[in-house]
Amino acid sequence: MSLVNTPLPPPGLGEFLGVSATSSFVMPIAAAVLAVAYLMAAVGLWVRGRRWSIARTISFIVGCVLVALTTGLSLDDYSQVMLSVFMFEQLTLMMLVPPLLVLGSPVRLMLRSVPHRGLGRLVLVAGLSSLRSRLLRWVLHPVVSVLLFLLLFYGLYLGDLVDPILALPAGHVSLEVVFLVAGILFAIPIVSDDPVPIRMTYPARALDLSAEVALHAFFGVFLMISPTLITDHFANPPASLAIDPLVDQGIAGGLAWSYGEGPTVLILLYILHRWFRDDTRKAEAADVRADQFGDPDLDAYNDYLARLRGRGHKREHSGRGGDDLRVNDTDSSPTPKGGPQ
Repeated sequence: MSLVNTPLPPPGLGEFLGVSATSSFVMPIAAAVLAVAYLMAAVGLWVRGRRWSIARTISFIVGCVLVALTTGLSLDDYSQVMLSVFMFEQLTLMMLVPPLLVLGSPVRLMLRSVPHRGLGRLVLVAGLSSLRSRLLRWVLHPVVSVLLFLLLFYGLYLGDLVDPILALPAGHVSLEVVFLVAGILFAIPIVSDDPVPIRMTYPARALDLSAEVALHAFFGVFLMISPTLITDHFANPPASLAIDPLVDQGIAGGLAWSYGEGPTVLILLYILHRWFRDDTRKAEAADVRADQFGDPDLDAYNDYLARLRGRGHKREHSGRGGDDLRVNDTDSSPTPKGGPQ
């Protein structure tokens, strides 16, 4: 349902926090189902005396709550007529929510909580087969995620794709789903601890995040300085909003440049922290192993130095021996004929 001709009060925090009048509530219902399923699995582990991180649980539940609020409140109504609100919704679903969901490690929780018999065994076999599939390895490749980000920012708005998609009856909710899925595909190789088929090195993760920061920055600056509207769908907002669509577009660009970078910077700091922690743990483990069993590399180097010292001693001894012979040769001058005088 389009709200272009529907009177709406001027945008404000109170107006954004009401219940949506037009949402299909597909996303809020899906988020609620996932949150309940996650809590049931986590509680099942705790009841059986098995450990599961409370921090991971909180992270996943917060992500589900943000999905429900973003797509179920009146904010969703305004996102259909204001580009700035639509951009806020897109950035939330692509940048803020996915890391929270991924850090919850839902796949690892499923593998631990599902029983290994009956229907649970079939679920485990299907899950493990998916994790080992070539398709998932290809989908999670960093190149694919970067291409998705280029498509959903530059291609969607500059390629005139947003207008025909939003004109469809389910176009708005379809884009919401695509935003969330694209963000999850981007976040999995970077922050996931689940047994995924692709694992990026820490330098590669930092490089991927840096590229994503640059994409947001350039796109946001472009929207802020553009003298014309980039989309027709948001060109005629309801008169009751009393907003200039070009000014609203500039606000959308500011959000892409600022709000979009916040979660990325936090993820980058998290990656750097994990990188430092893992390197420290490896160094400590290497020191303990060297104390117990010795360090093969260090032992080989010490043996090499010992051989060098041995060669040096031999050369020094040989040099001294040659000098003595030469001295003796000099001192033993030939005896003249006729014998000594």
